[in-house]
Amino acid sequence: MLGADSVRRVTTLAEQVDAAVVPERLMAILSGFFGAVGALLAAIGLYGLLAYTVARRTKEIGIRMALGATRGDVTRMMLRSGLTLVAAGIVVGAPVAFWGTRFAATAIEDLSGSGVPPVVTAVVAMLVVAALATLMPARRATRIEPVIALRSD
Repeated sequence: MLGADSVRRVTTLAEQVDAAVVPERLMAILSGFFGAVGALLAAIGLYGLLAYTVARRTKEIGIRMALGATRGDVTRMMLRSGLTLVAAGIVVGAPVAFWGTRFAATAIEDLSGSGVPPVVTAVVAMLVVAALATLMPARRATRIEPVIALRSD
């Protein structure tokens, strides 16, 4: 026998499904937020390191430009410097990430053991973040005037 109370709590199936997936949605939002914060911290760290490198190598960059290096050459040199660091991190981190997804798949029942798409996405995202973080110090390096760099010390 249906009571008056059960009639008041009528909801649609869509509302019931939405209510059931709230914890998963919250975990996805938090994971995305912390991933974005991690990428931002990595970008800030890489930017700081390369800005310091440009400041330390001002004289060298000035000499290179005085001897005929183009702005493109200097930009490529600085981008190579930054992306080499990121590539080393990817070489170490990608196998650990694959191992971590397989380990998590054994610990969690409904998780698939194939973690290739997420790891590849993370690698590509990190390369894009690194390229953007290294571009600003690289552009600053191209603006160094050779005469001023050679006179400073």
